[in-house]
Amino acid sequence: MGNKYVLILVIFTIWMVFFDTNSWFIHKELNDEIDKLEGNRAYFKQEIKADRNQINKLKDARELERFAREEYYMKKENEELFIIEYEDSLKTKNDE
Repeated sequence: MGNKYVLILVIFTIWMVFFDTNSWFIHKELNDEIDKLEGNRAYFKQEIKADRNQINKLKDARELERFAREEYYMKKENEELFIIEYEDSLKTKNDE
């Protein structure tokens, strides 16, 4: 009689660990994915905070003008714009 219960217990354990839809392996994969997504969540919260700070800074006209000049090379009328690029900041074919 004892062997019958042990056999059933072993079969049940193997089934739950490997074959069931709620198996241990599936739970482990899901937990790993949750950990990865929580890491992404922290990163994106930090990025949102940085973007909000940037938006608040751009509400000021001087900051908006500075941003437009630096990022989009905008200029005023009758003004010349010189872009200086250093050799180490240029992309080469090997960088791509």
